[in-house]
Order: sequence, then structure tokens, then C-alpha cells
Amino acid sequence: MDQTVIPIIIGLVALVIGIVAGKFIFAKNTKKQIQDAEAQAQTIIKEAELRAETIKKEKQLEAKEKFVQLQAEYDKQVLERNKRIGETENRIKQKEQTINAREASLDKQIKENEAIKETLNKQIEIVNTKRTELEKHQEEHIRRLEKISGLTAEEAKNQLVESLKQEAHTQALVLQQEIIEDAKLRANKEARKIIIQSIQRTGAEQTIENTVTVFNLESDEIKGQIIGREGRNIRAIEAATGVDLIVDDTPEAIVLSSFDPLRREVARLSLQRLIADGRIHPARIEEVVEKTRRQLEEQVVEIGERTVMELGIHGLHKELIRIVGKMRFRSSYGQNLLMHSRETANLCGIMAAELGLNAKLAKRAGLLHDIGKVPDEETELSHALLGAKLAEKYGENPAVVNAIGAHHDEMEMQYVISPIIQACDAISGARPGARREIMQQYIQRIKDLEKLAASYPGVEKAYAIQAGRELRVIVEADKVSDTDSDKLSFEIAQKIQTEMTYPGQIKVTVIREKRAVNVAR
Repeated sequence: MDQTVIPIIIGLVALVIGIVAGKFIFAKNTKKQIQDAEAQAQTIIKEAELRAETIKKEKQLEAKEKFVQLQAEYDKQVLERNKRIGETENRIKQKEQTINAREASLDKQIKENEAIKETLNKQIEIVNTKRTELEKHQEEHIRRLEKISGLTAEEAKNQLVESLKQEAHTQALVLQQEIIEDAKLRANKEARKIIIQSIQRTGAEQTIENTVTVFNLESDEIKGQIIGREGRNIRAIEAATGVDLIVDDTPEAIVLSSFDPLRREVARLSLQRLIADGRIHPARIEEVVEKTRRQLEEQVVEIGERTVMELGIHGLHKELIRIVGKMRFRSSYGQNLLMHSRETANLCGIMAAELGLNAKLAKRAGLLHDIGKVPDEETELSHALLGAKLAEKYGENPAVVNAIGAHHDEMEMQYVISPIIQACDAISGARPGARREIMQQYIQRIKDLEKLAASYPGVEKAYAIQAGRELRVIVEADKVSDTDSDKLSFEIAQKIQTEMTYPGQIKVTVIREKRAVNVAR
């Protein structure tokens, strides 16, 4: 055998021997461990059995205690329920006793009421008998009174009613007059204060409305230059300006006639410049007139801007500013339109501020309320409606548009400032000296006043005095009593207010006097 194989064999034998020996030792140790484990398991089992027994006893004790507790609570609830049932039974018994007592009392009252009813029926029969007897006595008494007075009961009743009616009417009239006076004092106290202060603060100068302008000349020699050869210069001026030039025997004066004040102003300024320049011929006339017209348009815009600035009104459309400036050259009943509009705007601002309204909006509407009087084109609309249309066209506030259109009651007033504009327009136009009234209209109004007063019975004479601001009515003393005088004054004032149109107010004074006249001879 090879020498190298022997060590290998010996090694393998030794390895086998080692493995067998290791298994033997491991088996021996494992058996011991198993025995130890079995002993420990037995111990653990015994301890677990003891612990389980202990827990079982504890749970049994707890269950007994819980049962005892629940039993006690149940017994307590049963006792309380029994107690409540007993109390309820007692209350029911008491109610039954009370009901029985009430039934007995009601039976007793019913019996008593039946007795009272019988007594009342007897008394009613007695009363009916006595009433019948009383009616007979009353009829007999009425027949005796009718026989004594000579009037039937119906006639006496009518006379009494008529007398009471007249007395009540007189008292009602006096009371009505007192109420009206008291209401005027109370309601108009602050209004009068506001109006008076406003008028004092905004009083403006007035100009007279004319359709002619007198142009003064330094000498009559200039008239020939203005007329020109064969009248060509004067015809050129009239054609360029649209104004009639009247050259008469008036020394050193030429009359410019036109219904358009703006045209008259253009003609006046043009004549002034032509005379100052000395060159008067048709070509020069057309040039000067056109230049004057442009400058006047600029002046109109400047006047409008200055007016708006002075009144503190902002954001007004340029076209409306131009229209405001044009009002400077327009008059209404002798009152300059721009001055009237400025005055109305100031009055509106003051009144709106006093009433706690928007003063700026009211002032704006007051300034624009008459813009329809200076239209660029002729129209069939009234100036109020045309003004509202223009204001709406140029983006004004709806309240301003409505105030302009409604200040002569041609539109329905929809905003609070509308009646303020109407009142301020009337104040500015109606105060003394504001407007020039045509003489014929004035005389006719005076006659109508006197005729209206004379139409009442008992009026002897009637006089309109103080330029128609007061009506003096003289009555016959034997036909009109003092009470009737109060009634007559009230009725005349009411009739004037409803039937006549007039500026401001009219005071009606009824005069009644008794004169005893004798002659000593």
C-alpha cells in the first residue's frame, strides 16, 4: 500500500471516531435537558393551576358583590316607584273629592240661577209694562208741546238740526282758520327764515329785456360812412350780422334791432371796431363780423367756465358750459337769464343744505334749469323739456334731468331736489323787482282781483293795492257779520289761489265798519 494513503485512512478513521463520540455526548446532554425541561413544565403547570384557582375565586367574589349591589339598586327603585304610585293615587283621590264638591256646588248654583231667572222674568214683565205706559205719556206730552208751539215734532227737529248745523259750521270755520294759521306759523317758520336769508344772500342786479340796442356815435358824420354809397355798407352789416340797423333822425345814435341778443352784441362790437378802424366797406365788414363772432364765442365759453368755477360745479360737459355762457346774452321778462340761473343755483344750494340734501347736486340743477331757453336750433318743445333733453344728452345725473324737466310741472317729479328747483325758480322770478311785467297783464290782473272780490254778496267795494299784493274788501255792516267777515276773507283767498296766476302772494283784508251819521242843523 502506498505510504501516502495510510495517513489519509488514519485521518478518516479519526474523523469518524470523533463524530460518533460527539453524537454520544450530545445525546447524553439532550436527555438531561429534556428532563430539566419536563421538571420546569410541571412546576409552571402547578403555578398556573394555582393562579387560575385564585383568579376564579376573585371573579366569583366580584360577581357576588355586583349582584348584591344591583339587587340593592333594584329594591330602591321599586320602593321609589311604589312611593310615586302612592302619591299619584292620593292626588287622584283628592281631585275626585274636589270634583264631587264642585258638582255639588254647581247643582246648588243651577237651582239658585233658576230661581233668579224666574225673578228676572217677572221684573222684565214689570219693566215692559212701565215702558209702554211711559211711551203713552211721552206721546201725550209731545202732542201737548206741538199744540202749544204750533210745530210738529219733525219741524222742531229740523229747526234744531239747522241751528246746530249753522253753529257747528261757524265754529268749524273758526277752528279751521285757527288750524291753518297755526300750521302756517309752525310749518313755515324755518322755511321763511331760509327763504329770506337766501334772497338776502343772493340778491342780484336785473337788466331790462329789450329787442333793440342803441349804438351811440361821436357825430352824425359817421352815419354816412356806416350807410355807405347807395347803402351798400349798411346792407352788408345787416346781411353779415342778421340785425336790422335803423338810422333815423335821432342825433348821434343808431338803433340795432333783433330778437337775438347775441346777434345784437356781435353787431354792436363789429360797429365799434369798424368805426375805430375807419375802414368801412363790405369786405372789411364781413372780416370784422366773422372775427367778432369767433371772439364772442370764446367769450361765451369763458363766461360759462367762470360761472361754473364761481359756483363750485365740476365735471360739466363743454357744450353745457357754452350754453351757460350764452345765457348771459338772454333775458326773460326783463331778468337776465344767467343772473337768474346763478341766483336760483345759490338758493337751491342753501335750501338743500338746510334740509340735509345734496347741496352740490341741487346747485347744479338750479344753474341748468333754464338751458332750454338758449337753444342752437328752433324746436317745438318747451324750454323745460328741451333743457331736460339736453342735460340727458350730455350725461347729467338723472336727478338733475328730472329737476330741469319738472320745474314747470311738465314732467312728474321723481327726486327730492325737483320741488326745491321749482320753488327756488319761483322765488328768484317772483321777488319784487326781479322781472318786468307787461302793463296790460298787470292792469288785467288788478281788474280780475277786484271783480272776483265784488262777486260775493255783501261786498260794497274792493281795491287792489300795493301793486296787486293786497286786496282790500269793504263790506256792508248790516249784511255781513264779524263771523261772516272771517269766512269771506278765507273764501276769497282760496278762490284767488285756485283760479288766478300771480307772482308771490296776495293778502286779503276784509273791512267791516258801522257808521252812524247825523247832521246838526
